[in-house]
Amino acid sequence: MLSQIRPAIVSMVFFTALLGLGYPLAVTGIAQAAFPSQANGSLVTDRAGRTVGSGLIAQAFAGPGYLHPRPSAAGKGYDAAASSGSNYGPMNPDYAARVKTDADALRTEGGAAIPVDAVTTSGSGLDPDISPAYAERQIQRIADARGATPARVREVLLASTTGPTLGFLGQPRVNVLKANLALDARVPAAHPPAR
Repeated sequence: MLSQIRPAIVSMVFFTALLGLGYPLAVTGIAQAAFPSQANGSLVTDRAGRTVGSGLIAQAFAGPGYLHPRPSAAGKGYDAAASSGSNYGPMNPDYAARVKTDADALRTEGGAAIPVDAVTTSGSGLDPDISPAYAERQIQRIADARGATPARVREVLLASTTGPTLGFLGQPRVNVLKANLALDARVPAAHPPAR
C-alpha cells in the first residue's frame, strides 16, 4: 500500500510546487517585465504624481466642467466591488423608465442626437470609455463651465481619443478619467470645477 501512496504524495507535492508556485511566479515575473503598467492595474496619476484611479475602471464625474462617463449599474454607481449590469431586457419597464429619464435630462442640455452610450450601462457598469459622439455632445457644457472656447475643449478631447485596437478591433473611444485630467492640465478653470 505504501508503494501506491508514495507516488501519489510525491506527485501532489511536485505539481503543487510547479503549478501552485512556479507557474504563477513565472507569469507574474514576465508580466512585470513586459507589461508593468498593465500588470499593476493600469494606474493613472495626476500632475503631482498621485494615483487618482485606473484607466480600466470608470469613476463618477458629475460636475459640469468634466466629461461624464456612461451610466453605471454597479452597486450605487461605479462600485468595482459590485461590478455588474442591471440585467434588464430592452422591454423591461424599469429599464425603459431609467433610459427615458436619462435621455430627457440630456435633452434639456440641448445639443446633437443622444448617443446610445449616454443612456445605457455597460455589462460591468465600470466601462471607463465613452464614444467620441458622447464626448462631442458634452463639449459646450464643459467649455461654459471652464470659461473656455468649445474649440479648445474639442482639441483636448480629440487628443484624448484612442482609435480601434490594432487599427481594426473595436471602435474609437475616449477614456473619461484621462480626458478629465487632460482638461484640468490644459483648460484650467478660474475656479476649479466640482468633480
